[in-house]
Amino acid sequence: MADYGYMRVSTTEQSEGRQQIAMEKAGVPTENIFLDKQSGKDFDRPEYQRLVRKLRAGDTLFVKSLDRFGRSYDDILWQWRFLTQKKDVAIVVLDMPLLDTRQDKDLMGKVISDIVLQLLSYVAQTEREFIRQRQREGIAAAKARGVRFGRRANPLPPEFEEAAERWRRGELTITQAAALSGLSRSTFWVKAGKKRRAGEDGN
Repeated sequence: MADYGYMRVSTTEQSEGRQQIAMEKAGVPTENIFLDKQSGKDFDRPEYQRLVRKLRAGDTLFVKSLDRFGRSYDDILWQWRFLTQKKDVAIVVLDMPLLDTRQDKDLMGKVISDIVLQLLSYVAQTEREFIRQRQREGIAAAKARGVRFGRRANPLPPEFEEAAERWRRGELTITQAAALSGLSRSTFWVKAGKKRRAGEDGN
C-alpha cells in the first residue's frame, strides 16, 4: 500500500512547482511522483503509463486537480474506473475533496463522487476546447492584420539580382550564376524562377 503522485504540464516551458508543493504537503514520497510534460488530450503519456504499471491494489494515487489528470471527458472516466475498479487503486484529487475514493465508500458516497467526476471531466474537456478555439481565433485575427507565421525567409545576397539577370541573358551558366550569388544550384534555380532551358550547361 504505497502513495503515488502524478503531475502534468502541457509544455516543457511550464512549471510544475505548485503541483510539487501539493504532493509534498500530501506526504507523497518524491521517488513516487511521476511527471509528464505534454498535452492532456489523451493518456498516451510515457510517465503516466509507467506509473500505471507500478500501481498495485491498495495503493493511492494523488493528483492536484482533475485537469492535470486529463482533459478528455471519455478518457478521464475510463481511466478513473480502470484504476479504481480494475486495479483497486484509490484516487485523491487534492483540489476537490469530494473526489477521494478512500472515503464514502457507501452507495450514496459513490453516487456523489461519480456525479462530481462526470461534471468536472466535462468542464476539463470543455476548457480544452475553448482554449483551442481561442487559439484558432487568435491566429485568424493575426493573419487578418497581416501577421505572417512560420520562419522568415533569409534575404537574398546582393549579388543575386545581377547574377540572375546575366543568367537569363545567357551570359552565365546556372552553375556560374549560383556560385556568383553564393547560393546552391537548387536554391538559385527556385529563386530565379525560370525553368532550365534545353541544352543549357548543367555543370
